[in-house]
Amino acid sequence: MSISYENVCAFLYREARYLDDRDWDSWLALYAETASFWVPSWDDDGELTTDPQSEISLIWYGRRAGLEDRVFRIRTERSSATIPDTRTSHHLSNIEIIEQADGICRLRFNWHTMSVRYNCTDHFCGTSFYTLDVSGSSPLIKEKKVVLKTDYIRHVIDVYHL
Repeated sequence: MSISYENVCAFLYREARYLDDRDWDSWLALYAETASFWVPSWDDDGELTTDPQSEISLIWYGRRAGLEDRVFRIRTERSSATIPDTRTSHHLSNIEIIEQADGICRLRFNWHTMSVRYNCTDHFCGTSFYTLDVSGSSPLIKEKKVVLKTDYIRHVIDVYHL
């Protein structure tokens, strides 16, 4: 089973909309139970870390349960990083299907997010790499790796920025 380029784009645009709208339940439903979410950090030599288990990461969740916990903290205002609420606007480009086989689709794309908080607008950009399970009735994210290209982050970065 495979997925068309148009359906990949629609899926990614839907995820971005869910984040911008803070539609957490719909956003979480896009992730498989075993999904990983990883944002490696840049080391002192300007290279990305390669192992979230043994090296520093900006964000690392090995399963969807970690994302669910994060959403719980956002919803219940147990996260100072999200008070007051941050408004985001995601823009995606250069969407490419890298590989498709046996119900799995690997893709990459570039993104830019504007984030408004405390009357200040921050810009984040990067490249994301997804592994989708396309064997069911709707795609599910199995792996999400986000390479954050923005060098300077003046406050906490969170899942909804990426």
